[in-house]
Amino acid sequence: MADFRIGSIAGDGIGPEIVTQARLVLDRVAEKYGHSFEYVDILLGGASIDATGKPLTNEAIAAAKSCDAVLMGSIGGDAKTSPWYKLEPSLRPEAGLLGIRKALNLFANLRPAVLYPQLAGACPLKEHLTEGGFDMLIMRELTGGLYFGERHTTEENGVRKAVDTLTYDENEIRRIAIKAFDIARKRRNKVTSVDKANVLDSSRLWRAVVEEVAKDYPDVELEHMLVDNCAMQLVRQPKQFDVILTENMFGDILSDEASMVTGSIGMLASASLNDTRFGLYEPSHGSAPDIAGQDKANPIATILSASMMLRYSLDLDKEADAIDKAVDCVLSSGVRTGDIMNENAEGKELKLVGCSEMGSIIADAV
Repeated sequence: MADFRIGSIAGDGIGPEIVTQARLVLDRVAEKYGHSFEYVDILLGGASIDATGKPLTNEAIAAAKSCDAVLMGSIGGDAKTSPWYKLEPSLRPEAGLLGIRKALNLFANLRPAVLYPQLAGACPLKEHLTEGGFDMLIMRELTGGLYFGERHTTEENGVRKAVDTLTYDENEIRRIAIKAFDIARKRRNKVTSVDKANVLDSSRLWRAVVEEVAKDYPDVELEHMLVDNCAMQLVRQPKQFDVILTENMFGDILSDEASMVTGSIGMLASASLNDTRFGLYEPSHGSAPDIAGQDKANPIATILSASMMLRYSLDLDKEADAIDKAVDCVLSSGVRTGDIMNENAEGKELKLVGCSEMGSIIADAV
């Protein structure tokens, strides 16, 4: 019997290629550290539409729930040419992704923003602001707030009026705050809680509940920061952040800002967690249908997502560290996929490789 059951969603576009390489690295970890992983293949998105006519089936949800965690590639295709996008919105690939997030109660979204010193040239910020790189993680509440509140559009006296409602209760805030503090303990023991408490009642409640949770984590530093200031600080001094905790809309905006500060979206992992140790792990980038099947994709974001899975769902910190160090070592050696080929902060001769070779080299470095 395997130590862990891992759901494997290859998905669409470059998804099958990058997931294959992440599984190769995981298998190397299992071999080195004496674990066994059982992979459960699950259909989602366009691949599921082609096979079943639906972007997500009840069978896929049941299979995911039977696993300790799920590793996913990319979902979707070319909106202009793919027949998937001639279907009703509820039957398109992305509806499957939203559906599985809801079915698995994935309320905590984690997006690391890491600038590797070897890829410093990709960063749009001045070198003195990012010297030595940076490593932050944005934890975004994923199922509440403005995006899920009541909304309506009316016309009053000939004037159109729209209303969106931002609502949080203390239980929604508490569970995401606990996740943030727990994860900070696996990193550098600092949480920056971001809100707009000088204006919004929801933010004042957010701040109060986060302070209550912080009492149970005396070893973790807590600071509060207004969202507008945080947006400025991300480009002024990104190295100051460890874990950024925030609500849904603020997290949506700040995580995109942070990803652009790194300059290399092909390097960025992500995770979505529920109130157990279960999580769905995926790269932050899209399915890149224009290069699918050409062995050009960068698998590193998916490999790093697998590392997050080991750390946060399987509690295998040592094994996650081994993957992270392997990626760092391979970048230091000058190996690059096409999307990061021009990024070389150390003056080394670069070697261009494809998706499969990059995966093999990282696996060998574990």
